[in-house]
Amino acid sequence: MHRAFELAASRPWLMLPDALDNLMAIADRQGDPEALEARLGKPLDNTRAVTMRNGIAVIPVTGPIMRYANLFTRISGATSTQELATDLQAALDNPQVKGIVLNIDSPGGEANGINELGDMIFAARGKKPIKAYGGGLVASAAYWLGSAAEELVVDDTALLGSIGVVVEVVMRAARDGEKRYTITSSNAPNKRPDIETEEGRAEIAKSINALSEVFVAKVARNLGVDADQVPAMGDNGGLKVGAEAVASGLAHRLGSLESLITEMANQAATPRKLSMTIVKTTAELHAALAAGTDPQSIQLAAVEQVDTAAIQATAAEEATSAERARIKGINELSAKGFEKEIAAAIDNGTSIEATALTLFKAAQDRGINLAGIKADGQGAETTSPEGQDDADAAEQKTAVSAIVAGAKRR
Repeated sequence: MHRAFELAASRPWLMLPDALDNLMAIADRQGDPEALEARLGKPLDNTRAVTMRNGIAVIPVTGPIMRYANLFTRISGATSTQELATDLQAALDNPQVKGIVLNIDSPGGEANGINELGDMIFAARGKKPIKAYGGGLVASAAYWLGSAAEELVVDDTALLGSIGVVVEVVMRAARDGEKRYTITSSNAPNKRPDIETEEGRAEIAKSINALSEVFVAKVARNLGVDADQVPAMGDNGGLKVGAEAVASGLAHRLGSLESLITEMANQAATPRKLSMTIVKTTAELHAALAAGTDPQSIQLAAVEQVDTAAIQATAAEEATSAERARIKGINELSAKGFEKEIAAAIDNGTSIEATALTLFKAAQDRGINLAGIKADGQGAETTSPEGQDDADAAEQKTAVSAIVAGAKRR
C-alpha cells in the first residue's frame, strides 16, 4: 500500500463520505506525500497563503475584502488587500513563478485599498502572465480585482458583477428625553449631512457616485471597453451567471481552475517567442523602457557596415575630377606674358578665381587697365578714363569675373 494512502487511512476524519472517498482516491493515486503536495500545491516562500503548482502561483482572494489584516479578518475568513499586495509582489519577484492565478470567491468588500491593488494587478500584466479565476462569487470589489488580470475565466455557476458602490448607514434612536446636537464649522456645512433629509442623502450620494465613476472607469480600462458600456454589461449593478457573464463581456471564457493552471503551466514550459523591439538610439531605448517594454525583447539595431573602399574610391574620383577642372580653368586664363603666373597657380593648387585675381594684379603692374580686361571678357574693345581706383574691391571682383569670362570665350 502506498505511504500516502496509509497516512490517510490511519487517521480519523470528520468529512462527508463523498469528500472522503475523493481524498482517499487521490492519496492512493499519488503514492507519496511529495506527489500529493505537487498536485495540491506547496506554499510559496514569503507569502501568506499562496501555493505553487507547476510554476504557477495561486493566490486566494476569498471572503470579504478589507484593507488591513487584523484579528477580525482572520476570524471572519476575510482577505486583506494589504496582504494580497504583499503576496502578489512576492510572486512577481520569485524567479520560480512563471505565472499567477487569482483564485477569487468573494462578495466584495470595502472600497479603501481596492483601486491601488487593482492598479498593481493591471501593471503586472507586462511582467508575468496573470489571470483570474472565479468559481463562486466575483462581485463588486472582487470583480474590480478580477477584471484587472489579463483574462478572467469563470465557472458555469459563478456570479459576476455588482459594479457599483453602496453605503450602509445604521442610526440608533436616542433614549427618550435625550437629544444629540452636531455643530460643524460654517465653512463645512456638508461635513455632517443629515441623512434623514433628502438634501443630506443627496450630499452623501455625491461621494458615492464619484467613487462609482472611478470603479466603472477602471473596469472599462481593464476590459478595454468604453466606460459608457460598463453599466449595461453588468446589468446596472446586478449579477450575471457564468455563460451570461461571458456573453456580456464581463468575463473572457468559461473554464475550471484546474484547466487554467494546467494551461498556464504548459505555456510556461514552452519558451515564448518575444516580439522584438528594435532601437537605434539611446532615446529610443529610454522610450521603449518607459512604455513598459520587456527589456529581454529589446534589441539594438545592427551597425550598418560601411564600404570604406568604395567611399575612398568615390572621393578619389571626385578629387581627380575637381583637379582636372581646376587645371583646365587655369589654362583657359593663360595669355601671352603670364606663363609664369599660370604655372605657379597650377603647382600651388590655387583656385581659378584666385588665379584670375593674381593675373589682374599682374596686368595692373604691366599697365593693362580694367577697361581692357572687361573688353576681353565681353568680346569687344572699350576705353575707360585713366586714374580709376584699381584697388577698389568691387572693381577687383568685376575684373576677376571679366578675366574668367574672357578665358571661357577663348
